[in-house]
Formats: sequence, structure tokens, C-alpha cells
Amino acid sequence: MKTIRKLIYGEVLAAIALVALGFLSLFFFFDLVDELQYLGKNNGLNGSESTYQIRHAMLYVALLIPNHLYELLPISVLIGTIFVMARLAQSSEYTILRTSGLGPWRALKLLLGLGAFFVVFSFFVGDYVAPASERAAQLLKARYQNKITVGQTGAWLKEKQSYNSFVVNVKELSPNNDMRGVQIFEFNSKGLIVSTTQAPVAKFSLDDAWLLEQATRAEFEASAGLTSTNQSQPMAKVSRAFLASYRWPTEISAEMVSVALLKPERMATLDLFSYIRHLDANGQTAQRYEIEFWKKVFYPLSCLVMVMLALPFAYLHFRSGGITGYVFAGVMIGISFFLLNNVFGYIGNLRNWQPWLAAATPGLLYMVVSLGAFGWLVFRR
Repeated sequence: MKTIRKLIYGEVLAAIALVALGFLSLFFFFDLVDELQYLGKNNGLNGSESTYQIRHAMLYVALLIPNHLYELLPISVLIGTIFVMARLAQSSEYTILRTSGLGPWRALKLLLGLGAFFVVFSFFVGDYVAPASERAAQLLKARYQNKITVGQTGAWLKEKQSYNSFVVNVKELSPNNDMRGVQIFEFNSKGLIVSTTQAPVAKFSLDDAWLLEQATRAEFEASAGLTSTNQSQPMAKVSRAFLASYRWPTEISAEMVSVALLKPERMATLDLFSYIRHLDANGQTAQRYEIEFWKKVFYPLSCLVMVMLALPFAYLHFRSGGITGYVFAGVMIGISFFLLNNVFGYIGNLRNWQPWLAAATPGLLYMVVSLGAFGWLVFRR
């Protein structure tokens, strides 16, 4: 059995590596072409080092590779395994392995062991390598654009404190972790605005606070006054102040602001979980992030589904040259899984499905299909 395992694992690993390398080379080329439009742009500072050059573009594109690898790994596992299984069946090598004692369930167990390795590898890449690489890529590009813009209107965060609640808007985040275009809106328990604070620059403090520089603060106070009908009604009073430095105590950390730099699907699982807890604690909807959290949990497991889908190809009978069509079918199955995984995420967010159900449904569907195909080919035929 050791010899069989070594044979199949060696063939499958080589095929998966070749397929993944081909996909990554293709994406590297597309990303590099897309970056060519930014070459020669200057961040407004003096010196040639502030100009975005071809070497910076290539480094930026290279830093995007781990994220592409994470997204393409299940498809690569499927195509590489199908190719090996189909080739073994075409050359009758798999028939020899079957007569040597490699039964259907033993073969399935053998491939699931290989799939478990890719589950761990996918989790490691998606949870540790890809988020860190994505942040490094954003900071590299920000060094030459002199800013990191968080969406079209900036990053919006909400926090509840002892008596009042706050809504915060950060327009940009600089490479040295300074916030720009900061606005803080304070509301009381009745939902009425209490104060607004604006500052062009703010920095994170080590004692759970933000330090706003050149801040403009407006406070709204309600005082009793007489109207024309001699009835006492509250009247608004606005007081404005310009502060060279203003300290705002908050539990919104640099990590919470920086998560807005990454799309939810490119965040680490632990970061997603912490951000979901923050949203729930402040009464904000977390449906999108919950779906992405469960997708991060279930997506590495799709490597197991992929090897299960590939095993039935070993029990097909091939004519000369017929292997190409089956490999193409594997490519289409992999692409359909990738698309369906994204579609269910969007539908689950729009229809307010249970997050774990929206994330797990594509994998469950393909697992049922693979087990059905495996049972029909092995036991019925």
C-alpha cells in the first residue's frame, strides 16, 4: 500500500502544482497589465523613489499571488486529480491497481488523505499568508499614491459607550497608519446629535484613544426658551471650538480600521470573528461578514469535495485521445463550483439566509453529486 500511495500522491501533487503554476502565471500577467496604467505616477513628494515604477508593479502583483493561490487551490486540486485519475484509467494502470487490492473505498480513503493535506495548506494560506500579503501590497501601493482610500466614502464605524453612541468616518489611511479626513458624530440615547468633531489628521494612541490634530468641534445644547405663544420649548444652541489637539477615548483600534482596507473574503478568520463581535455589540448588521466567516471555514474543506469528484474518472473507459474531454469537463466543474460559491454568498446576503447555510450549500451539493457519481460508476456499473 505504501508503494501505491507513493505513486498516486507523487503523480497528483506534480499535476496539481503544474495546474496551479499555470493559473498563477495567467493571473500574474493579467494583474501586471492592469498595473501598467499607474506607472510613472508620483505621490507628490520629491525624488525618483516616489515614482511608481515597473519593479514596484511587479512586486505588488507578486504580493497578490497568495490570495490567487487560495482562491484557485480547489480548482487546481480538482483538475490535477482528474488528469491523473483519467490518465491511469486510460493506460490501464488503475485496473492493475484494482486487481492488486485497491478497492473503491480504499482508493477514496487514499485520496481523502491527500485532500486533508490541501485543506490544511489552504487554511494556512488563506488565514495567514494571503491577508498579510494583501496588507503589504496595499501599503506598497500607498507609498507611491501617498494614501489608502477606504471605499468611495471612507470607512464607517460605530461604537456605543456608557451614555452616548458614536459614528466615525475615516476617509483615508496613510502608510504610516495615520488617519485622514476624520469625522466623529456623537448621539445621545434618544438618537439626537450631541456633537461633531472633524480633524484632517488623527493618530492611534496606546491608551485606547485617538489623538486628533487641528480639530474643529461643534457641541449642540438644548436650552429652554419662550416662543411667540409664550410656551416653553427647547431651543438649540451651538458652540464651536478649534482645538490644536483633542483626545477622544475609544475602543476602536487600528486593526478595526484597517480591516476596511481588505475585502471580507481576504480577511483572516480570527479578524472576521472579532469584527463580527464588534458589529453585533454596536447594533450593526454583520450578515455579509458572517457569510464570509463561514465561507472561510468551509472553503478549505472544498478540497476534500474536489478529490471526491475526481475519483469517479478513474472508473471510466477511455478511448485514445478521449482524456482531453474529461479534463475539460473537470475544468468546467471547477469553474462552476467557484461561481456557485460566490453566487450563494450574494444570494444569502440579499435573502438574509443563515450564514453557515449560504456558505456550506455549494460544497454540500457537489459532495452529493460526487458521491452519487462514485456510487453509480463503481457499484452499478
